[in-house]
Amino acid sequence: MAGLRVRLSMPECRVRRSTHDEGGECGQNGGPMSPRAMYGPDVTFVGVPAASLEDPASWAGASAVVIGAPFDGGTSHRPGCRFGPQAIRVTDYLAHDGRRPHLALGVDPLLELGVVDVGDVVMPPGDIERSLERLEQAVERVVRSGAVPVILGGDHTIALPDVTGVARAVGWGRVSVIHFDAHADTGDTQFGSLLGHGTPMRRLIESGATRGDRFLQIGLRGYWPGPETLAWMDEQGMRSYEMTEVTERGLDECLTEAAAVALDDCDAVFLSVDVDVVDPGSAPGTGTPEPGGLSARALLDAVRRLAMELPVAGLDVVEVAPPYDHAEITAYLANRIVLEALSGMAWRRAKMAGGACREPGSPLLHRRRRPR
Repeated sequence: MAGLRVRLSMPECRVRRSTHDEGGECGQNGGPMSPRAMYGPDVTFVGVPAASLEDPASWAGASAVVIGAPFDGGTSHRPGCRFGPQAIRVTDYLAHDGRRPHLALGVDPLLELGVVDVGDVVMPPGDIERSLERLEQAVERVVRSGAVPVILGGDHTIALPDVTGVARAVGWGRVSVIHFDAHADTGDTQFGSLLGHGTPMRRLIESGATRGDRFLQIGLRGYWPGPETLAWMDEQGMRSYEMTEVTERGLDECLTEAAAVALDDCDAVFLSVDVDVVDPGSAPGTGTPEPGGLSARALLDAVRRLAMELPVAGLDVVEVAPPYDHAEITAYLANRIVLEALSGMAWRRAKMAGGACREPGSPLLHRRRRPR
């Protein structure tokens, strides 16, 4: 596949609409896009309207489109995040009614952005190249329509087709990436393969889809990668904020610097969030947990802030592995990451349109005033 340096065509497949599909060449649901989840019941993200990527009229008015990427064929340690999209969609104690008014921002992102859910891309287990091809084409199609793809992973291998699909629509090399993760994911190979959740960021930079000097990483820590890979990252001009730096300088200062770099000579930003950036005490349900990460609160605030300030053209939330979760706390966090990002996007759009927007630090109730 040459690291997705050339366009690979998605096989022609007929989408079967039967509720009792017999399976076929393209997977259990008969096509590259599923009219329902690959694993589990047919549900949408917190009850937003269902749509089909094969029927553009069903999502023509949407400003954000949820896409499931149930793939864990690129994991290097504990698999299970193929079940992540389903967990992120359903893990919410509130009614699944497609409404989520945000207390701090005063917006309802699901309504104001017209969010829809097109179901899962069929990503056949064991067929990594075809799986990634299909996801890339799905993402590109959404971006070309003018909507923001919100991809629910899946392991971090999917960042390769996610960012590539956005870059094909927005402009090759014109999309910066802000990447929250405990790991750099810049390995040259993984078990001898160019593709895996430890290599996507290197493949993206090598392909030119995004520039190394517009690639920002936040939350790295632990004992990987080694000196050779770090030297390669430095040569590309990457900026990686290791947790010690984040702690000493403060997350806000690091975000301010990262946002300025991301906006310099780029047209849009892709946010890629690996839940293992959070300390495993708050996000145990992931394949490669690394102690000492961000708090859940810090990550939610960071994602919301970046979505409020930057022209986000795509978002993925990855590495939620329900088999290792406890009391669904990782799935709850991932669900809220999506909602915080969407809320920030809705707030930014209202602000740019000249609307009255609530500042998140202001008192919640009008009669309440800050103490002097």
